Amino acid sequence: MYNLIKKFLFRYPPESIHHSVMRGLKTVYSLPLGKTVLNACCGVKTKGLERELFGLKFSNPVGLAAGFDKDAKYIDELACLGFGFVEIGTVTPLAQPGNEQPRLFRLPEDQALINRMGFNNEGAAAAAKRLQRKKSNIIVGGNIGKNKVTPNEEAVSDYEKCFHALYEVVDYFVVNVSSPNTPNLRALQEKEPLKQLLHHLQVLNAQKPRQKPILLKIAPDLTTEQLDDIIEIVTETKLAGIVATNTTISRAGLKTPDAEIKDIGAGGLSGLPVKRKATEVIRYIHTHSQGRIPIIAVGGIFTAADAQEKLDAGASLVQVYTGFIYEGPAIVKKICAGLRPQ
Repeated sequence: MYNLIKKFLFRYPPESIHHSVMRGLKTVYSLPLGKTVLNACCGVKTKGLERELFGLKFSNPVGLAAGFDKDAKYIDELACLGFGFVEIGTVTPLAQPGNEQPRLFRLPEDQALINRMGFNNEGAAAAAKRLQRKKSNIIVGGNIGKNKVTPNEEAVSDYEKCFHALYEVVDYFVVNVSSPNTPNLRALQEKEPLKQLLHHLQVLNAQKPRQKPILLKIAPDLTTEQLDDIIEIVTETKLAGIVATNTTISRAGLKTPDAEIKDIGAGGLSGLPVKRKATEVIRYIHTHSQGRIPIIAVGGIFTAADAQEKLDAGASLVQVYTGFIYEGPAIVKKICAGLRPQ
């Protein structure tokens, strides 16, 4: 059924149809039996998939990656689709429009997307206000970043503002320094600036009544030397874990014609082309940290086999994004049905 619907949806520009579909989901949820119908069609009933990580109890290990519900507008509706957790953002201190449109592109031959959204969001305060009104008890992560106009030398201040704004309304934080769509952001993955940023956030965290788990989201394009630095920094700053991985700037091995890729231009590539590299990064971190660093896996997860591959490589939880778009609203139910219980 979804394959037929997808052919219709894919006739429209990706960003505009995304907003239309999500508004439609909200409308269905608001109907008298809407929530019941959504739960019946997409809710997860598979037993034995509960996870406890970072002191949080996840109903199942399949979450929604950051970037899909940037402004926390659809948390309750997404909870009805079976997700074990939802990550909002990337959120910045001030609202910003992001990059010029078009900025989101489908690559159907590769089951992939290219985006250069540029952290478009309504700001941390707006997201916090919406999360205060959520009714479901689904776990919510806050993915935080810096505003485009903020120079890297002042980036720590932006992350601090987001941390304070979202502290009361999210269950964990993800520090995003790995998006390729904000100028110079990836430079913050270098050893010294990253150590300074994470140490500062952990100091702030320690001053709160109870600490929230803070994780780091990394790119799939890091060298083994850089991954070694990441492991060292995460261990030294006592971070709760790593989200691996973000989108890639590589275009290697795509089936989509080179001319079309050239016309699209810059942006982060997600979906099946990232699957192998993301798994390699996860396995490397898990092995070289001797399993001491919890990992949330994201990158090319479309099926239960894809998710199980990530879990076998050392991840504790997985997230979907591009797979959600290509596989449809029942993706979590299908993945959970095919996972091995703990």
